[in-house]
Amino acid sequence: MPPLNGSTNNHSPCVKKLRFALELSLVRAAAWLLPRLPRRLRLFLARLIGSMAYLLDGLGRRTALENLRVAFRDRYTETDRRRIARGSYQNFARTFLDLFWARRLTPTNWQQFVTIRSDAEDAEQQARETGAVWATPHFGNFELVSLIWGFRGFQFTVVAQDFKNPGLTQLFRDLRQHSGHVVISQDGAMLRLVKSLKRQGHAALLTDLNIKPGRAATVIDCFGLKTCVTTLHVTLAQRLGLSLLTGLCRPTPEGRYEVRIFSAIRPQPEDNPTALAQQVWNHFEQAIREQPECWMWMYKHWRYLPTEERDPAYPDYANPSGAFRKLLREQGQ
Repeated sequence: MPPLNGSTNNHSPCVKKLRFALELSLVRAAAWLLPRLPRRLRLFLARLIGSMAYLLDGLGRRTALENLRVAFRDRYTETDRRRIARGSYQNFARTFLDLFWARRLTPTNWQQFVTIRSDAEDAEQQARETGAVWATPHFGNFELVSLIWGFRGFQFTVVAQDFKNPGLTQLFRDLRQHSGHVVISQDGAMLRLVKSLKRQGHAALLTDLNIKPGRAATVIDCFGLKTCVTTLHVTLAQRLGLSLLTGLCRPTPEGRYEVRIFSAIRPQPEDNPTALAQQVWNHFEQAIREQPECWMWMYKHWRYLPTEERDPAYPDYANPSGAFRKLLREQGQ
């Protein structure tokens, strides 16, 4: 029965507004507090919050354990997989606590907390002159690696997903722009990225998430399994004649970070985009195999089955997909 006074119609927007305000207040409080806490206490909080999230997030925990099962097969015991999954949650917590803490970083003090190891010094210098496309996975502190390059004079155009809460979107945008970057939403991102790169700018992309099969996707081998990933990083570098630089940011036990930049890729017009995307991923997979707790295992990395039948080699959440199989056929796989 509809309400007599119509008050219920306005209740939901009011509750939503109140929830958004509460969320924003709590996150603002964290943004104020965390840069003022001792480093050891922040690391302890990251471990504590990550452990609590691992225990409370039943669905994500189950996905992480299933991903670890199919990725490493018999390499790890069930106890090892639980340890790695918990470490993944702890790393994710540390990443975002350090994003708040990073307000303390400046162009003159960041080297106290981060060291850089680069296999692409010549390409880095060329990138300063021509612009470049930069790619990293959700590994280690993927937020901090972007900020550090801003302090080194590389101003990125960064694509980030908006929150449902507009206040949080703006707050996180401010945090990510702390070192001089420009953060844009996914709507109309392609055009803005191209414009920036044509002005000798830089684009930073996270490239390891599973996406729907389509024109902007390709299928690669990921831990011996087929998965569908973006080709945006490859397409931008290939069409604009720019270098594609890949790297990641490893946490160290003492609370510091090591940024590793791999050899640069200079795509040619005749190169196969799938082969290029695979080449980028291979760098990342090797690092994940060395430090599996640093990757985001609670995400569904293998959503699509390459056949119509169930395959125990794939996670139990994976489903048959006609579009995925069509993409595989088009690529001759």
